[in-house]
Amino acid sequence: MSFRIEKDSLGEMQVPADALYGSQTQRAVLNFPVSGLKPYPAFVWAQAAVKRAAAQVNRDLGLLEPKLADAIIQAADEILAGQHQDQFVVDPFQAGAGTSHNMNLNEVIANRANQILGFALDDANKPVNPNDHVNMAQSTNDTIPTAIRLGCLWRLPELVNAVTKLAEALEAKAAEFDDVVKSGRTHLQDAVPVRLGQEFSAYALAVRNDLERINVAAERMRRLGIGGTATGSGLNAHTEYHQRMVEALSALSGQPLRSSGNLFESMQNMADPADFSASMRSLCITLTRIANDFRLLSSGPATGLDEIRLPAVQPGSSIMPGKVNPVLAEMLNMASFHVQGCDVTISLSAQAGQLELNVMMPIIAHNLFEMMHVLIGSINAFTDKCVVGVTANREKAEGWLAKNAILVTALNPVIGYLNGAAVAKEAMATGKTIKEIVVEKGLLSGEEVDKLIDARTLTEGGIQGIAAAG
Repeated sequence: MSFRIEKDSLGEMQVPADALYGSQTQRAVLNFPVSGLKPYPAFVWAQAAVKRAAAQVNRDLGLLEPKLADAIIQAADEILAGQHQDQFVVDPFQAGAGTSHNMNLNEVIANRANQILGFALDDANKPVNPNDHVNMAQSTNDTIPTAIRLGCLWRLPELVNAVTKLAEALEAKAAEFDDVVKSGRTHLQDAVPVRLGQEFSAYALAVRNDLERINVAAERMRRLGIGGTATGSGLNAHTEYHQRMVEALSALSGQPLRSSGNLFESMQNMADPADFSASMRSLCITLTRIANDFRLLSSGPATGLDEIRLPAVQPGSSIMPGKVNPVLAEMLNMASFHVQGCDVTISLSAQAGQLELNVMMPIIAHNLFEMMHVLIGSINAFTDKCVVGVTANREKAEGWLAKNAILVTALNPVIGYLNGAAVAKEAMATGKTIKEIVVEKGLLSGEEVDKLIDARTLTEGGIQGIAAAG
């Protein structure tokens, strides 16, 4: 590999000859050989958006030479379009606050701008400087929290779409399964009847409630503190810079952004990202519960509940022929556990801020983007390859219900709780039906029993055997 020499405040540094990044990025690569991971595209896109907007605003304020600003804007636009992704090479586990990530963007944009202006990467006279021009009126301390917010908002429509599709698929199954009456279960024990459609309608609403939480938390991510520079005072930034940046980033991102209202708070406080993370954690709690129910309801099939059948998408065993496992539900479990672990890291990192800055922002950024990435992929796969293909096993579901001694609960208002308990006990001991025992004991006639324990009616609430008030 051939190299060129780049200089920074610490001296000279060998950099790969064709790399768009410079000495500070190369130092970070050498200093932090931790995970082998690279920044998520959302983080790169968002930081490039900040650089583009800053060049535009500083040009319009008369602070940045238009020729240089236009080259910076063109270079940033290339990154926003997805080019040069291989140039963003700093490990997420890096120096605090995200200085290395910020300089990676500054150096790539500066060198690409110099190329646009006709200068070679190793030309000592190249005019665009990563600190003086690309980073003008900025600090790592205000650009990184801004990029965290922008990156999450950039992927928000994908996450919203994935969750919405899941809710819609569950709602469609709720309608399809509405006439399948089955045994309810509490404490994993038999309970009064429910309809399979009612179970699925509850899943759908729970997912929609979580989506509402995500959208509410995302609204707070629209508050930007760009322009606070190093500590929130705005040193080295024009007095109009902050508001102009909010407007420029709103136009560039297509997002309704607003000022944080206090630039000091924006650097100290990571509560908004932590809240957004927590909203995704809450979704994962729901997803885990739904995935677990899918696994239970499809268990067996010969020796389990077998009330629903999941699509067979791959063989389930390397040794047992014919075995098919609930692999999409298992995948969703694992993805949900991973995302909840990311949230723990964000929670710990958010509380680790000290005085004027939270220096744990790089791992907050990485985990937020990881959470969104994993959720989008796992939810889409679960919806498309599992939920839409779920079928009801009516015969098994209704067969379990017929054996459920808890049906006697519907008779309580007429025969009393103690008589009902005695009937249920005898039914479980003898294998007789509830109807047979109630009639034998002379508690009710057969016709009365049939009317009171009509399974579909029992799923609709009310007091059996007592007419509603007119």
